Amino acid sequence: MERRQIGLRAMVALTCAALVIGVSVILAALTEVRSRERLEDEVGRSLAEIAGQLADKLDRSMWARSSEVGVLTQLVARREAANPVEMRRLLDEFQAAFPTVSWMGFTDPKGRVLAATGGILQGEDISRRPVYMNARDGMFIGDVHDAVLLAKLLPNPSGEPMKFVDISAPVHDADGRLLGVLAAHLSWEWMQDTERSLMEALRGREELTLHVVAADRTALVGPKATIGSRLDLESVRRAQAGRGSGWLVETWPDGRSALTGYAFGKGVNDYKGLGWTVLARQPLDVAFAAADAQTRETVAAGAVMALVFSALGWVAARRITRPLHRIAKAAERIRDGEWSHRIPTLGGTREIRSLAASLNDLVESLTNQRTALTRMEDIAYQDRLTTLPNRRFFEQYLEAATVSGGAGGSALTFLYIDLDGFKPVNDRLGHDAGDAVLRQVGVRLAACFRGDDVVARLGGDEFAAVLVGAPGDSAAPDAEALAARIIAAVNEPIAVPGDRVRVGCSIGIARWPADGKDLASAMRCADEALYAAKRAGKNRAVVWGADAAAE
Repeated sequence: MERRQIGLRAMVALTCAALVIGVSVILAALTEVRSRERLEDEVGRSLAEIAGQLADKLDRSMWARSSEVGVLTQLVARREAANPVEMRRLLDEFQAAFPTVSWMGFTDPKGRVLAATGGILQGEDISRRPVYMNARDGMFIGDVHDAVLLAKLLPNPSGEPMKFVDISAPVHDADGRLLGVLAAHLSWEWMQDTERSLMEALRGREELTLHVVAADRTALVGPKATIGSRLDLESVRRAQAGRGSGWLVETWPDGRSALTGYAFGKGVNDYKGLGWTVLARQPLDVAFAAADAQTRETVAAGAVMALVFSALGWVAARRITRPLHRIAKAAERIRDGEWSHRIPTLGGTREIRSLAASLNDLVESLTNQRTALTRMEDIAYQDRLTTLPNRRFFEQYLEAATVSGGAGGSALTFLYIDLDGFKPVNDRLGHDAGDAVLRQVGVRLAACFRGDDVVARLGGDEFAAVLVGAPGDSAAPDAEALAARIIAAVNEPIAVPGDRVRVGCSIGIARWPADGKDLASAMRCADEALYAAKRAGKNRAVVWGADAAAE
């Protein structure tokens, strides 16, 4: 029986389908490989930056606490050392001002506690405790440890084991004689609060976890399942060996491969650090989820186009054989990486010209998808200088807040903030000093806002914030009070290398929907209120409406 030959139309249809699917799969494969490489590098760098931010925050916080204790020793030496009653009053006031201090006490030269916050351990001998023994000759900062003497004396609402970080320093009189030791136990909750605040800013990063690892590689902060366990990871070894930051792909004790950013806490100024390593971890499958989804969409689009072109090939079989060869050659060049090459537009029937044009559309569509995927990889939501959210994050947050606020009847309050006197500092002391000012302003602004508020750096010395008010509440008093706190915080002196400078800020305030029927109108009102504050003499806040009109 004679073998039945496939018909020309069927052959052309199958050839067209195979060609389009081949181009789609090749483009999808090349795009996936390249995008995974770029995404791995982008996410890895981002995680290393996040780890570095947390390490820097922890170092600066420890340095600040040790500096405060150092200043307090000078006050004690000048005024309070001989009077236990006044000493306890001073210590209680210090603890009230700095809630991270769980206990603080002053001993005599032999280690007996003369005065202590709340009277706890007063009269006790702590001469054999490291917090006393290591501070006789100079400032001592001890690593995290369990509570021993204080475990049963201090309130513990959580019921979890209490942990402290010790800071102590000797107190000398004017002749250099040792008067005693000023010792403080810092609650470990301050580190957990620091980690939680950073995680709140990164809540859009799915399955991102932060870990703090001690010098002996014991997990101090992180998911409960890891705390207290030993994290003998390559990232920790690299951080401790190189005392720097970076990222890598590694397998964790839970068996999952993850991108891990790491940073070593090297200390700040005279605080040399405690050898802590900070890790930022995101599983590989989560980090690449967007790239995988885009690849599946590309393949699906190619499959649909294959069906379309197989139908066109069936209709155009009589005149498509020879032009098809040229089209296939062009597709091979595109497959080989010549993205700018186009499928030739051939003469002849309308179907052949349509095929060539459609293939060009397909290549352009797939190339555009590849470009869109590359843009997605480059999206960053954090300002690297101040660690505040950046303009992109702010704009996307406003879109979401408008939808949720409009549906729930909430009001949005906008604050435009522009620094006064920043340019002279930048011009006179240089960009390093300007960067230091912007970093410190970022820290102060972040401290002024609630956890559910958003404050972002838009660029240069411009900042913006949005507050979401509860339905029925008036946001004006809160916004004006907040603006006053912001101005006061920014006005405080700022230490820059070799100098101390002051800057101010002008603030424009507007509300939505009270000051504009749409979001753009309300934001313009806030911007105009800002310029009204500038014209009125700077370093002040102006609320859109009567205040802005008066200015």
